[in-house]
Amino acid sequence: MGSCTKIVTVALASCRGLGAAVVRRNYCARAGQLKGIVFRQLFEPVSATYTYLLADAESKEAVLIDPVLDTASRDANLVRDLGLNLLYAANTHCHADHITGTGILKKLLPGCRSVISGDSGACADIHIKEGDRITFGKFSLETRATPGHTDGCLTYVLNDHSMAFTGDALLIRGCGRTDFQQGNPKTLYKSVHEKIFSLPESCLLYPAHDYTGQSVTTVAEEKRLNPRLTKSLEEFVKTMDNLNLPKPDQIDMAVPANLKCGIQD
Repeated sequence: MGSCTKIVTVALASCRGLGAAVVRRNYCARAGQLKGIVFRQLFEPVSATYTYLLADAESKEAVLIDPVLDTASRDANLVRDLGLNLLYAANTHCHADHITGTGILKKLLPGCRSVISGDSGACADIHIKEGDRITFGKFSLETRATPGHTDGCLTYVLNDHSMAFTGDALLIRGCGRTDFQQGNPKTLYKSVHEKIFSLPESCLLYPAHDYTGQSVTTVAEEKRLNPRLTKSLEEFVKTMDNLNLPKPDQIDMAVPANLKCGIQD
């Protein structure tokens, strides 16, 4: 295995009804180090949310994607331990299943600024849109608007197109639901096919959530294996309109808080 690190993710069956499972996947952090980028994939188990830390190894400038309130202190400690300067805490959208950690991170790490789509309706220091870039050192994240789960969904694409952070628009062998928060299955289908599936097939895709213990996929895998998004548009819409899922446990608390950058009354 060399310098590759084996990541073990435990799916929380008690809240997902999936049965206890431990799935092992390999991720080679050394690959990122070789091109001068620091990369960490972090997990919050209650909402099964992934948070991503990216930094320029030389300048130490960093960005955090989709932080969670419950694990904000962990994230801040990691930033300090690695000697990084967190410039931005960016959300892929206004989440309904957890409270964002951006508000508290601004207090824990002075100088950090919150980022979200201007179409989200949420407060932030910086509102971004299609084509904008979040720059950290010699790296940047290109913003691609991928609405459909919500109006304000964004996908962040690393400048060399080697990895992308898809939020809830595209999950591993799945996608975000479209039955609340301005959800629209036709819009989501178009977003994924035009903005994500147009990336190089080798591009690594990192979602905001996973409930089966997986941590990463690729454009090629999802174009071939995603059971929803390999359907025709008509079949996809029918599938999404008939999921009949319960609403997220934290939605009534999370959405109002996230509209205010995760700051609760």
